[in-house]
Amino acid sequence: MTKLKHILASGAAALALLAAAGPAAAQEDCPRGDLDQRFCDRDGDLVADTPTDASQWLDPDPLIFAYTPVEDPAVYKTAWSDFLDFLAEKTGKEIVFFPVQNNAAQIEAMRSGRLHISGFNTGSNPLAVNCAGFHPFTIMASNDGHFGYEMEIITYPGSGIEKVEDIKGHQLAFSSETSNSGYKAPSAILKSDYDMVAGRDFEPVFSGKHDNTILGVANKDYPAGAIANSVMQRMIERDVIKPEQVVSIYKSQTFPTTGFGVVYNLKPELQEQIRQAFFEFQWDGTSLQEEFSKSGEEQFIEMNYKDFWDVIRKIDAANGVSYACE
Repeated sequence: MTKLKHILASGAAALALLAAAGPAAAQEDCPRGDLDQRFCDRDGDLVADTPTDASQWLDPDPLIFAYTPVEDPAVYKTAWSDFLDFLAEKTGKEIVFFPVQNNAAQIEAMRSGRLHISGFNTGSNPLAVNCAGFHPFTIMASNDGHFGYEMEIITYPGSGIEKVEDIKGHQLAFSSETSNSGYKAPSAILKSDYDMVAGRDFEPVFSGKHDNTILGVANKDYPAGAIANSVMQRMIERDVIKPEQVVSIYKSQTFPTTGFGVVYNLKPELQEQIRQAFFEFQWDGTSLQEEFSKSGEEQFIEMNYKDFWDVIRKIDAANGVSYACE
């Protein structure tokens, strides 16, 4: 069977299992909070419980992996290659890198059973958890355990914008509505701290990705943009832009970065093998270290969604965001 047929077969099997599990879960007396009706959360950790019925477990081969679509997917296929080789050794399965183009497609791929292991960006984690059954358990950190990034609002020299209030009457570039630093956080901060609302005080435009926003500002296509500074730092390190092309006029508190994990209904033994791969991977001299050390990240540390994403859920609440699944 070809790799494509493997993937299609895996997705079809997952859909059949989800369809069968849906009515059963609805009939059970199970708490679920904001989770989709297909899921239960009996332990109160805010993520979907792994099914207790072994017939509902997924044990796919190949395993499909995706990284959040913040920059050029080709760059990250190379960056993740050494880790994915190690993951293949730990699981005994073929690993396929899936270059997703946007957050919505990434969430839908996991929701439909076509994506098994993934890194979702900060703002997409709550939707992935609640709608797709995502189980995040790790994030990247520096060697001393520091993690996270800040949202910055940037402009270019000579734009006439020297402070946040100067954005009034101009365009402000966002990445996508599912992005924390690329939309949710700046929207909440602009409204609460500056009484500035999109459509009334400035014109919102969407670039699709953080790197598009950064390039757009650096090349003077956008007068200002809201971005994740970890993405900007890696772009500067790769000489995609020069630091003197942009000026920061706002820097937020630190937010958790991309959360990595698995879909909720993978076979428990397989879930544990994947966890071990993340925490046992040796970064030194690898393609992963070469790319992510540019933003100070050189190890995976354990985390949990309930605590680490509390501030993000509060930002979503301030923006009136619903986790209802379409």
